[in-house]
Amino acid sequence: MTRLPLILAVTLASLGAVAGAQQAPILADAPVGYLRPDAFDVLAVLPPAPKSTDPRGLADRAIFKATRALQGSPRWAMATSDVKSAPADLFHDFSCAMGIAMTPENAPRTAALLRRAMFDTGRQTGIAKTFYKRQRPFLIDRGPICQPAAEVADSYDYPSGHTTAGWTMATVLAQIAPDRATALLARGRAYGESRIVCGVHNASAVDAGRLSASSTLTAMQGDPAFTADLAAAGQEIAALRQSGAAAKPDTAQCTREAALVAQPLY
Repeated sequence: MTRLPLILAVTLASLGAVAGAQQAPILADAPVGYLRPDAFDVLAVLPPAPKSTDPRGLADRAIFKATRALQGSPRWAMATSDVKSAPADLFHDFSCAMGIAMTPENAPRTAALLRRAMFDTGRQTGIAKTFYKRQRPFLIDRGPICQPAAEVADSYDYPSGHTTAGWTMATVLAQIAPDRATALLARGRAYGESRIVCGVHNASAVDAGRLSASSTLTAMQGDPAFTADLAAAGQEIAALRQSGAAAKPDTAQCTREAALVAQPLY
């Protein structure tokens, strides 16, 4: 198993364990999604992965080289932080955008929903990765990256799995709290762009990760179990927001984060 699928598997299992401990009824012992394996074909939706010498590939290479100048900047630090993909990290990363400090423990039904949705979106992205087998940018051109190369060198670029997970989280949370959709989706976009800043994914792979997540989530919208779980998660988050049971994120930190989310990269 390559590094990224391993990270995803651990994330999904952890989300499930937390929700199970809170007696969320929708979980099985093993990860399970909402879609049948043959219900959606991401390869028919995504554009082909670029070649390094075609126009899209040349743009990717130029963006990789240009964004190496961000090393050591606050945006680089944010990208480094965004590498972490454990459930607590993902909830923390979107807490400013939601306006409350979310955790898998205080939002177990939301954790359960995300676990299942990410299983589906991650599976589709994994299919495309294996099909295209595109090299990561730092294996084509030299430049610093924000995480150890050994963690990602044996897995593929297109589409970005981190982006898929982040966009899944942003989109689902925006459905749960539509009044926070702007901030949540902006953070989800920036979460994927962190992979460009980090130097471990090309810009086209980040775009493809968002498309893979969005299209897969669209395919599951009519599933009764997804609809029920989304409603339960919505009630859970609404209660947290209204009751004050969840702490407010640090205002200064959220202001800094919002400025970095809005920062143009290239």
